[in-house]
Amino acid sequence: MPHLSLHIREESLDADVEPKLIAALTGAVAVVFGERFRPLVAVELIGVPQRRRGIGGVPTEEAAPVVTLSMREAAYHLPQVPDAPARLVAAATGAITDVLGEAVGKQTVVTLDGVPAGRSGVGGRVG
Repeated sequence: MPHLSLHIREESLDADVEPKLIAALTGAVAVVFGERFRPLVAVELIGVPQRRRGIGGVPTEEAAPVVTLSMREAAYHLPQVPDAPARLVAAATGAITDVLGEAVGKQTVVTLDGVPAGRSGVGGRVG
C-alpha cells in the first residue's frame, strides 16, 4: 500500500486545501502506477506550526512541504513502470504545485522510502 505523509506549515492547510491535496497526491501515484493503485493510496496531512518549521537553521514562513512516499521497494523497479522514482517525485511535486501554487512547488522536498519484502503488513498480516 503506497503511503504518503505530507508535512507542511499548519497555516497552509484548511478545509478547502486538505481534500484537494489528498486527491492530488493520490492522483500522482495513480498517474505513475495506474488507476488500479488509486484505492490503495493512503495520505496523511501533517500540519506543523510555523514556529516549528526551519530552513537553514532558522524558522521560516515558507510552506516548505516535505512529502514521504513509503511502499515496497520492488514497486520502484517494476519493468512496466520505467523511471518510477523520477516520475513519482515529479508527479508529487506537480500535485502540490497544482493545489498550492508554483512558488510552493519550488520548495517541495520528496523522499521515496522503499520497504523490503516481508517488512510491512496490513490488517495484522505481513504482505
